[in-house]
Amino acid sequence: MSRSKAIVLMAAGLGTRMKSDVSKVLHPVAGRPMIFYPIRTAIELDAEKIVVVLGHQRERIEAYLKFAFPNAPIQIVIQAQQLGTAHAVLCAKDALAGFEGDVFILSGDVPALPTDVIEELDSAGRSAVVSVLGMNLHKPGAYGRLITDGDGALKAITEARDCTPEQRAVTIVNAGVYRADAKFLFASLQQIGTDNAQNEYYLTDIVADAVKRQLSVSMTVLEGDDAGLAEGVNDRLGLARAEARMQDRLRRDAMLSGVTLIDPTTVVLHDGVKIGPDTTIEPNVSLLGKTEIGSGCFIEQGCRISDTSVGDNCHIKANCHIEKTSVESSCQVGPFARLREGTSLGTGVKVGNFVETKKARFDDGAKASHLSYIGDAHVGASANIGAGTITCNYDGYRKFKTEIGANAFIGSDTQLVAPVKVGDGAIVAAGSTVTKDVPSDALALSRMAQTNKDGWAEKKRRLEQSRES
Repeated sequence: MSRSKAIVLMAAGLGTRMKSDVSKVLHPVAGRPMIFYPIRTAIELDAEKIVVVLGHQRERIEAYLKFAFPNAPIQIVIQAQQLGTAHAVLCAKDALAGFEGDVFILSGDVPALPTDVIEELDSAGRSAVVSVLGMNLHKPGAYGRLITDGDGALKAITEARDCTPEQRAVTIVNAGVYRADAKFLFASLQQIGTDNAQNEYYLTDIVADAVKRQLSVSMTVLEGDDAGLAEGVNDRLGLARAEARMQDRLRRDAMLSGVTLIDPTTVVLHDGVKIGPDTTIEPNVSLLGKTEIGSGCFIEQGCRISDTSVGDNCHIKANCHIEKTSVESSCQVGPFARLREGTSLGTGVKVGNFVETKKARFDDGAKASHLSYIGDAHVGASANIGAGTITCNYDGYRKFKTEIGANAFIGSDTQLVAPVKVGDGAIVAAGSTVTKDVPSDALALSRMAQTNKDGWAEKKRRLEQSRES
């Protein structure tokens, strides 16, 4: 039977190498602050308690956690002074008073580490009092080394600054992820000292303490491409590497679920985006936020779609920008369309090239095919909006609504001055400015009568030629 689990998440660091006014753990990876991912892992592990150790910008981080995880068993503790990793975990002692089970220690700046790696660490070291996650790196750099005995058993973790030349040659390094028996963990932390190059309390010393007490210690090592999954983000270069790893994972998952990506490396996906099978996505497409794309869709190159739902069998043509919009099945959008917040397209709607919408509802089968602005409007079923039509929704102070009835026909270059209603089946002649309601099945015509002056153009040309001479 599995033991009870608690999580201690370390997120108190200053993150000075990010050179940013934003806390390091709030920098986004695949559309979410990087601290989101270890918290989600903790929830997926079914942790009874999640203790987050904060320091720098703790108010901002705590506010985000309350917003993103309102029902999670998260408790915030403060590390007022940065005295080392052991001290950070020790700050969680009171929050875990009386807890019996395993404590998993994670970092808030390791967004790309999947939950199954933590589960492997747990199962591989089930009988150990301490389990450590390692990475086998070609260039171990400043990472602490996992030092083993002649039989390959872990006996200590030595920070890079404290390594001998022989130890520095070790390529298996500490990933900073641990599982430890709660009782042993806090008893060991109490007696850790600062006899090291940085004069800090090292969490890594719990391994040597366990070995000294002749308690079981285990390690799980990530090899090859997987080794980078546990890399922490310390600067913008690390942030870019974490983003690249997350994008690779999201694209892979999409393709394995039946989505065709013509040029996968150019597609940007946010964590949480959903795409149905048999959808094809061309290069340079970004699907962001809480976006859901249905089955059998075709999204052409250059589109940016955020916080939007798209139904089945839709065709989004090239270079469309769509945000906070609902698109039902069998719609055609673009090219070069911009659908803004509050737009809703019913089944079989067509919104064509260089059409902009905002807070506009198009009922089934409605069309606005060319060069129009439709804002704060309701367009009825099968209505047709001619090229160059504008809903004049703003008077400089307030916004007003335009109502266009089912099967209405709005001629090209029409201005609909809101608030105004065009009834079902009505026709508005091209070039009209509509300021009054149009009854159902009526014709609205506001153009001035045309006057032709014979020979006027020829006289004008002669006059101008005479001036030039």
